[in-house]
Amino acid sequence: MDIKNFKYDEVGLNRFFGPLEASIMECLWEKGELSIKAVQQYLEKDKPLNFNTVMTVMTRLVEKGILKKRSEGRLSLFIPVQSKEEFLEEQSKKLTENLLDEFGGAVISHMLDAMEDADPSLIEKLERKIQSLKKGKL
Repeated sequence: MDIKNFKYDEVGLNRFFGPLEASIMECLWEKGELSIKAVQQYLEKDKPLNFNTVMTVMTRLVEKGILKKRSEGRLSLFIPVQSKEEFLEEQSKKLTENLLDEFGGAVISHMLDAMEDADPSLIEKLERKIQSLKKGKL
């Protein structure tokens, strides 16, 4: 799935979604398959939300391929197409590929500079990946 607008100045899911979209996705990732009414009631714990607003946003998320909708009698149920982990993995991979395509080696250099404060286990994982790539090139 393609997220068209990555927002660098936001944090978390708000980098990929608007605030209400992000809240809806968090709700569905946490609770599983739900109706629009159930999502609205869950989100209303924070602030009042109009049912039609929630319905419109959830319908758009279906159109974007982020949610699946199925009918059970007269009730429509919604569920994310991917788990949160799968979604973040796919989006971070696409972002990295796009950055490499556009900026090449500068991106790798900046990523390595950022590794100075990284968890040692992440650095070890990177070293293993580099060794694996080297073996594949020989």
